[in-house]
Order: sequence, then structure tokens, then C-alpha cells
Amino acid sequence: MVALHRGGWRHFHIINCRGHRFIGNGLGQDTGDVSIDVYQSAGDYLASGNDGMTIHMHGNGQDQIGQIHKRGTTVVHGDVGQCYGYGAKGGRLFILGNAAGRPMINSVGGPKLVVNGTALDYLAESFMAGDPLDKENPGGFVIINGIEFSAKGEITELETPYPGGNLFSLSSGGAIYVRDPYRRLSSSQLNGGEFVDLAEEDWVLVEDMLVENQHHFGIPLARLLTVDGELRAPAEVYRKIIPLKNKALSVETAWAGKHE
Repeated sequence: MVALHRGGWRHFHIINCRGHRFIGNGLGQDTGDVSIDVYQSAGDYLASGNDGMTIHMHGNGQDQIGQIHKRGTTVVHGDVGQCYGYGAKGGRLFILGNAAGRPMINSVGGPKLVVNGTALDYLAESFMAGDPLDKENPGGFVIINGIEFSAKGEITELETPYPGGNLFSLSSGGAIYVRDPYRRLSSSQLNGGEFVDLAEEDWVLVEDMLVENQHHFGIPLARLLTVDGELRAPAEVYRKIIPLKNKALSVETAWAGKHE
């Protein structure tokens, strides 16, 4: 692929994958004119270091997908493995299904992720992605929709939008927006985060990503805002979580004091 790219190729369809690793790696900087469609089952490190490409994984992905993701768009039409978006710095990422443990760990800058299913423990651990509402240097965020599809293809809510713990563990920036109209996510599942009111400015960011999410997966934005057959206001459906910076600092302070 690297050799073909150097030869002028810009659109790739990679078929019959059987765990092949490093697809989309090594193509260099400023690859906004490159598109890659991957079929069957890609291996680890798909789209790692993406610097502008549009990559679609038509199926499930494995571990370390989107590591140090810088720019561009990565779309997974299935589930992903461990450490999705590890150290991501930017770009737009979408997952149709679920993510395993520690997605978006150590992410910085302004990466944006939509998980239509849910994730396991330690989502956005050590997230350092600034403030999404900062006008001059907007930070990153994660959206969890907490949905699945029935055998008939109908959208249904998961029992809980996030079943694990340590949500936002030791984070210092960014935000998590959770579709949780029944308020099933509890403060006991947070480790370094707190619930705050969803502002209109927040919804502008979330809506933009959910419109693109609809384009990729056909999940209607109106359906996500519908609860018990009734169209609801965004603040009634989505909840915002921000990091408790002072809590993260208190851990460092305690450690330093213990070792003086």
C-alpha cells in the first residue's frame, strides 16, 4: 500500500483480510485525499497515525485501532478491541457496535468519538483533551449512545449505556456525552468525573457528530432523541460528564506526600 501510494494511488479496497495488521500505516502526512475500505477482519493498529485519510472497516476490528489518530475519519462498521484510539490527538472516529476496555486512553488535543453501543471499563482513562467548548482551541469528547439492534434491525436501548466502572479515571480534560434518558448511569461508576448540565453549546457539538453518524450507519438522529415513542429535548436524553481535575491532582499530591 505504501508503494502504491507513492506511485499515485489514492483509493484502496482491501479484501479478504484475516487479521492483517498495520493497514493504513506508513502513508505519511497530509493524506486527506486517501480513502481506504477494508473488508472481513483487520488486525491490530488499523488507521494508527491517521493524518487525514477516510478509513472504513466493514466488520469488526481488533486492538489498538486509531492509535495516535491525528486527523481524518475512521469508521468501524462493527465492534473494536482493546485501547481503541490510544493516544489519539484529533480526527473523527465512529463505532457502530461496542468497544472493549480502555478506549481513548491517554488521548489529547481534539479527537471526537461516537460509540453507538457501549464500552467496557476505563473509558477515556487519563483523557487530556482540553475543553470541547473552548472557542479558540476546542478539545475532544466521546459520545456513548448505548444502543443495539434487534434481529429485525430495530434500534433498542441497552440495559445500561455503560456497564463498567472507572469512567474518566484520572482524566484532566475533554467530556463524555452519554445517551441516558432513564438516568441509569450512576456516580459510583465515575472515577474522576462528575455530571453537569447539558448546555446548548454542548448540543451543537454532539448534534454535528450524530448527523455524520447517521450518514455512516443510517441511525436517525430523531430516533436517538425519541424515548418511549416521544421526541424529547436533548438535555432530557443526553448527560454530560466532565473531569474532576482537583481529584486527579489530589492523587498526585497524595503520592508525592507519601514519598517525601
